Amino acid sequence: MFVLVYVDDIIVASSSSQATEALLKDLQSDFALKDLGQLHYFLGIEVKHVPDGLVLSQERYAADILSRSSMDKAKAVDTPLSPTEKLSLTAGDPLHADDSTRYRSVVGALQYLTLTRPDISFAVNKVCQYLHAPTTVHWSAVKRILRYVSGTIKLGLKIKRSHSTLVSAFSDADWAGCVDDRRSTGGFAVFLGNNLISWMARKQATVSRSSTEAEYKALANATAEMMWVQKLLTELCIQHPTAARLWCDNLGAKYLSANPVFHARTKHIEIDFHFVRERVANKQLDIRFINSADQLADGFTKAVPVVKMKQFRDNLGLVSG
Repeated sequence: MFVLVYVDDIIVASSSSQATEALLKDLQSDFALKDLGQLHYFLGIEVKHVPDGLVLSQERYAADILSRSSMDKAKAVDTPLSPTEKLSLTAGDPLHADDSTRYRSVVGALQYLTLTRPDISFAVNKVCQYLHAPTTVHWSAVKRILRYVSGTIKLGLKIKRSHSTLVSAFSDADWAGCVDDRRSTGGFAVFLGNNLISWMARKQATVSRSSTEAEYKALANATAEMMWVQKLLTELCIQHPTAARLWCDNLGAKYLSANPVFHARTKHIEIDFHFVRERVANKQLDIRFINSADQLADGFTKAVPVVKMKQFRDNLGLVSG
């Protein structure tokens, strides 16, 4: 049984309807409780029941963001960021105080929207990097994200039945992609069976001296997340394969995880090296190579063109509700 509590809202989930009814009965004996029946809405997240699973979306929340920012009638675009434009700290003119406050408010709202819209994670993370001193160019980028959301407002994340409980992930990095400080952006997507359950798009904390180093940092972050997911599954008494599977499109990072000879050349990522290497040596992590063209996490590290964006959404399990 699973119980999620937020203030006075509670979700109860169980494989046994009798267990759910028994728990609700016990709670009603001590508290004033109203059973709203099958889950449909929770903290701004809409839950649509379909024959083979659930679709999680935030259509109403997204519509509210568009309305508050006066972008509900704006012309839609096919991608949240232009793949040919590089944002920087100095581009554009500084926004006035009121416009800066509005910028931060809209970007903060978009952060919550990424709970069910992983396709905008990279774009939102990018504009978040300029919250301290937004400019007109940054505001234009936020408006583009809103225009993309307007055209894809019905998209939601589908969670479907799966016979597999394998924890797997795709990790990727865009080496030295930031024009301001040349830090890399790392990203990953973690799946339980066929379902996307966790993802990240974030600029790395330090500058990487090679693409392999950047990829290895992203790989280590994905490994840590998979470990957490496996621990959670164990606590929930859900059986799963001991070895998680991680797909990486950098052969250097893959070889590094399995061959300690490389250690002498990579002292600057020593902690990440030992962290991942230990999991591989204990056969708790299976790292496999994947071609860059098939790298599912590519959209978490850079702005991609229209065709790749559509493929990215399909691979993540985003569907129109």
